[in-house]
Amino acid sequence: MAIQMFIILLAGLLLSIPIAVSLGLATIYPGLMNPHFAGSIQFVIRNMVSALDSTPILAIPMFILSGDIMTKGKISEKLFNFFAYFVGNKTAGMPIAAIITALFYGAISGSGVATTAAVGGMAIPFLVSLGYDKVYCAALVATAGGLGVIIPPSIPFVTYGVVTGVSIGSLFIAGIFPGILIGLSLMVYAYIYAKRNGEDKEKILYKFNSLRAKGFITVFKESFWALLAPVIILGGIYSGIVTPTEAAVISVFYSIIVCLFVYKTLSAKNIMDILIGTVKSYSPIVVLLSLAIVFGRILALLQAPVALRDFIVMNFAGNRFLFLLVLNIILLILGMFMDVGPVIAILAPMLLPSATAIGINPIHLGVIMVVNLAIGMVTPPFGVNLFVASPLVKEEVMKIGTKAIPFIISFVIALFLITYIPAISLILLHQ
Repeated sequence: MAIQMFIILLAGLLLSIPIAVSLGLATIYPGLMNPHFAGSIQFVIRNMVSALDSTPILAIPMFILSGDIMTKGKISEKLFNFFAYFVGNKTAGMPIAAIITALFYGAISGSGVATTAAVGGMAIPFLVSLGYDKVYCAALVATAGGLGVIIPPSIPFVTYGVVTGVSIGSLFIAGIFPGILIGLSLMVYAYIYAKRNGEDKEKILYKFNSLRAKGFITVFKESFWALLAPVIILGGIYSGIVTPTEAAVISVFYSIIVCLFVYKTLSAKNIMDILIGTVKSYSPIVVLLSLAIVFGRILALLQAPVALRDFIVMNFAGNRFLFLLVLNIILLILGMFMDVGPVIAILAPMLLPSATAIGINPIHLGVIMVVNLAIGMVTPPFGVNLFVASPLVKEEVMKIGTKAIPFIISFVIALFLITYIPAISLILLHQ
């Protein structure tokens, strides 16, 4: 019965049926086939409501809202100027500054799409004005945008924590070093590209010197409140002062105060428009999340996680390396066609018992899943970050995707280091 549920889900996706409908049909299928099965339609409806009766879930719309406010408030420009002040005159300095900006912006928004939109809207025209190829710039920003779901606070980490019961705060901390490692791997390729293709040093130095002319104090003052945001969010969680949900609420109020009264880049009217946009963004997410949680509960009633665990223990017990390799390949393929949230919500509860049975830390598994799916966000043909970057340069998605391949390779190299060296994720947790 569990296999039939997955066949219905996959068939729906192949037929371009909306994922919520496909997931809903797969979820009610066992109850329709067997009237005596505990997972009846009434069970599904009740559990769709009870699945959302969870405080941690509130962190998702809060981080979406704070990310939207920061994006409309042009916070990314302040961050970029600060990092460009230090590295802008080096080889590939300006592209590297854009990657670092994405790294820090991810620590504010928790979203890959928001990071790509915010950093791309500012950095791509700037880099193009310095003589860089516009398709390369779009590929760089689209790939770096994937850091938004790895560097905490991360919306996919919240989803993983909600559906598995793993500590969201611990997942956030575990994402710090993997995010930095991936950022460094992208910077290495940006450096190689600049060395191989050259740069317009005259234009770059002119822009860099005009930034330097402002003086460090001025640049620091302009960027101080933007730089402080991730410190407040992560510092509050790591110190235990606030929970991830409380940190998400704090980030909303902080972003409103900074954008309305400090930088004055937003008005009260803008806030209302942003609220409406956030509701529109979150509505499909919450329906999918609710259905995915119930889908997992139906699978649990069918003993599917237990059967999968027994199969994996029987075939992979002595070879964790092979299990992780197969897992990475499956997740990379799924990431090309499905969004991060539904994949995590559907597969994480299934995979967790199996992974822990062969000695994989649940937090490490969460990091592996999110990093794999972050790569999917920039992988053709359906990488969502590519669709965000494409209108910014008015080029075809596949053209940007092709240009992004070396960045994706850098991302994958970092993925395998993260996969097979658990300490990269767990060292800050002492696990």
